[in-house]
Amino acid sequence: MSQKTTQIDSKYAQQHRRWILIDAKDAVLGRLATKAANLLRGKGKRFFTPSIDCGDFVIVTNAKNIKVTGDKENQKFYFRHSGYPKGAKVIPFKQQMEKDSRKVISMAVKRMLPETLLRQHQMRRLKVYPGADHPHTAQKVEAPSD
Repeated sequence: MSQKTTQIDSKYAQQHRRWILIDAKDAVLGRLATKAANLLRGKGKRFFTPSIDCGDFVIVTNAKNIKVTGDKENQKFYFRHSGYPKGAKVIPFKQQMEKDSRKVISMAVKRMLPETLLRQHQMRRLKVYPGADHPHTAQKVEAPSD
């Protein structure tokens, strides 16, 4: 029995990319983010290699209709710091959803991807839209195969 480990070529991975549409209407934020992160990495593909960017394009629609469980709607907040003294900014979840609901999903997905050089390339393939419409109808968009 031969036990060979094969490495795929990055060009092969790029040729086999799909466009996958995820509807976020009444979906839980964490579960949607893990599904999107796994699709961006290509974890469900048989030729998955952690060091090669072999994931798919992911389109998330209806970002404004995302749900969170428990009392996270009142307790969850987003923190950032400018680096200067008193440069801390704390934004509650509700306020961030009113301001830009796309950022909530993109931050959740980004934080579920490993902190490697591939993360920024994988995040470029994530497209998040607040409504049901998206401009990617020319691509052959398909539903996730769960």
